[in-house]
Formats: sequence, C-alpha cells, structure tokens
Amino acid sequence: MDYTGYKHILVAVEKHVATVTLNRPEVRNAATLEVHTELEDIWLKIARDDEVRAVVLTGAGVAFSAGGDINAMHQRLQVEGANLAHSMRAAGHTRRLWESMLAVEQPIIAAINGDALGLGCNIAVFSDITVIAEDAKIGDTHTRMGLVAGDGGAVMFPILLGFMKAKEFLMRGLIVRGAEAARMGLCSYAFPKDQVLAEARKIADELAALPPYAVRWTKLAAQKTVKDHFNATFDVSIAYEMLGMQDKPFSEAVHAFIEKRKPNFE
Repeated sequence: MDYTGYKHILVAVEKHVATVTLNRPEVRNAATLEVHTELEDIWLKIARDDEVRAVVLTGAGVAFSAGGDINAMHQRLQVEGANLAHSMRAAGHTRRLWESMLAVEQPIIAAINGDALGLGCNIAVFSDITVIAEDAKIGDTHTRMGLVAGDGGAVMFPILLGFMKAKEFLMRGLIVRGAEAARMGLCSYAFPKDQVLAEARKIADELAALPPYAVRWTKLAAQKTVKDHFNATFDVSIAYEMLGMQDKPFSEAVHAFIEKRKPNFE
C-alpha cells in the first residue's frame, strides 16, 4: 500500500504495525480542513491493508494535537462568508473522519506524547487503546472557544467516563494531566513522556502477533455500542457546533487567542 503523498501525515509500516504520525509540529499538530481530509483518507487506506495488523497513532514534536488551528479560524473570520462556508463543509468532513476511523478493523493504539486538546483529544479517545504522557494535558475544550463540544466529545466522553462526569467535563471544558486521565478511565495507561511511544508499540506488537481476525472481530463486536452511540448523537452535536461558529462568543474567543488576552463572554 502506498502511503506517500500526504502533506501533514507520515505513515511507516514495520512488522505488521503502521505508525501514523500527525506531522505539523510547528503548530503543535493543529488541524485544518486539509488535515481532516488526509485523516479521512488514511484510515480507509489502512483498513484495506492486509499487511497491517495494528496501528500506533502519535504526533510529531512536543504535542499530540492542540486541536483546531485557531490561526486558520482567525483568517476565515476576516473574509465575509468564509466562516459560514467552512461550517457547511466541516460538518461532513468531521462525520467522515470518525466514520472512517471507526471502520478500521485493526486496533488503533494512540501514543499521546504531549497535549491533546479539543479535536486532538477526540482523535485520541476515538482510538481503541490510549497511552498518554503523565504530564500531557488532555481535554475537550470546545466550550472555552464558545462552541458546543460537538466534534466527537459528546460521543466518546459518556462511554469512557459515564454520563454525569462526561457532561461536567464537556460543559466546563475541563483539562486533566495524563496521570489523572488514566486514573479516571479517560485514557488506558500513563507513562513518562519518553516511554510513551515504546509502550504503545509494545501493545501494538502484542496485538499484531495474535490471530488477526480474532482481534479484528473482537474489536468490531465491542465497538458496536460505540457506533450506535455515534449514530444517535453525532449529527445533532456537530450541527450545534457549526451553528455556534456563527455566533459572537466564538469570534471573541478566536480574537482573544490571537491577541493573547482572556476572552470576554459578557
């Protein structure tokens, strides 16, 4: 399988394990619509690759992913109609991202080497097993940007944390360190930062050595609940998020970030 040609993602396959690296280290692997599109495609390609029996997903540089690219958001707000046009497209792209990720039969192990916030957090927790750096920050911070936690958090947080704790985390936009995330069940394991990738690779190698379809079909059976919850929840949550992108609090949050000040949501 040819994994070249991607601008923001690196893929290396060794001994039946594909290592997928988000590769925008200069902006802490923040995601643009172009990154979304590449992720939609890469998961479908991996799902068709019989050589791959397990996947390690990580980020280049100091972060796993800081979430959406706020500089790109700011640029859209400067052009009349650009933010609305983006919102109309982004909802479909985000649905396709999760659908393609959920369609991967091979187990995905996220090596969360640094901060995973907003969309970056959700990319991590949509994985099957998560290994996080003890000092990394993780959380779905959409409400801090004046937005609904609509691009995945409303799907995965209730499954991982239970509904009451999930609602609190999402409404408050709470952030925890990796060690606490593992303790509470938001992530699977926490290790010192320099051990995260190696530990994730150990799990991937173990899974790759097992009978492939025993692993794949076990995952598919267990993931049926995730897919059901996704289909029941996602469309309304992403619609609310895209609606919020047209409102003043989102614009205020973006400008406050660019201007390095605290947003005023009065």
